[in-house]
Amino acid sequence: MTSRTRLHGLWPALLVLTLAGCGTEHAGAGGASPTADVPDHAELEARATALQTRADHVYVTEVAGYTLATQSVGVRGDDGFGSSYTDKSGHVIQLGVERAEYSPADCGKQPPTDGTPDYTVCEREGGSWYSATALGHSYARAEGDVVVKVSAELPAVDRATLREAAEAAHLADDAELDRILPPLGRAPGSQPIQRGDLPPEGDGAPENGVGASG
Repeated sequence: MTSRTRLHGLWPALLVLTLAGCGTEHAGAGGASPTADVPDHAELEARATALQTRADHVYVTEVAGYTLATQSVGVRGDDGFGSSYTDKSGHVIQLGVERAEYSPADCGKQPPTDGTPDYTVCEREGGSWYSATALGHSYARAEGDVVVKVSAELPAVDRATLREAAEAAHLADDAELDRILPPLGRAPGSQPIQRGDLPPEGDGAPENGVGASG
């Protein structure tokens, strides 16, 4: 376990509320069109590294009615990748990519990670494994040294919609990397926090008067 929190299973329902109510910016399906001039791959690799992931771990998907929430893009595990896609109702499909430290078939061999007692479904479907609990479900498949997984809460996202997202999930090309990776210097944690309660002069003590912002 590293200092970066590993994300397993379904993210808390709080994520749904956050993405639905905080002015989510969108890209990808239904979002902005690719820029005419895509940076060279070396720059894209550098941007992925700044996000603490790798360009060949960045996957994207497309599903009708859902768009990528750009502020959800980030590292997952040691050097994996995670993002969320939302619809107008605030439903969320999560896409995660992590090193293949487990088999997607393990859903029938170990308990779920979402706090439920057991899986209600664990079965092979095409090149993926579909699993479900009382709270949520997912499709997962191994690709090389990573496991690509899409997941969502039940009943917010039905199986057919989740299957669509799973089948469309693919390694991002350079144009897609350029659209979703933060520019250099803007990766999470790379910028100092700007506080509105610090005066521009003096010893830097916070201003706690009326109108000071935190």
